[in-house]
Amino acid sequence: MIRPAPGVEAWLAVLLAGAGLIFGWGYFAALRRGVAAYIGHDRVWRVVAWALVRIAAAVLFFGFAVRWGAWPLLAAFLGFLTARQVAVRTARGVS
Repeated sequence: MIRPAPGVEAWLAVLLAGAGLIFGWGYFAALRRGVAAYIGHDRVWRVVAWALVRIAAAVLFFGFAVRWGAWPLLAAFLGFLTARQVAVRTARGVS
């Protein structure tokens, strides 16, 4: 097995943390839209399709991140969780 040079995983972790933050922002924006469609009594197939697309995107994103190793995956997940915190605070109206 070929090992990457020292420090490569650190840069990948930083890069994937930023990507996780951006992905999380889009994910939770899509979640908000899906909830609005559900509350607005939109067609059921649209609500289900929206949820399936969101989940599939998360599987693809984290599946891509896991290929780079444990630390980059953890960094991507932490970026995603940071976006979650921002989304929750925004939804609650807390600054």
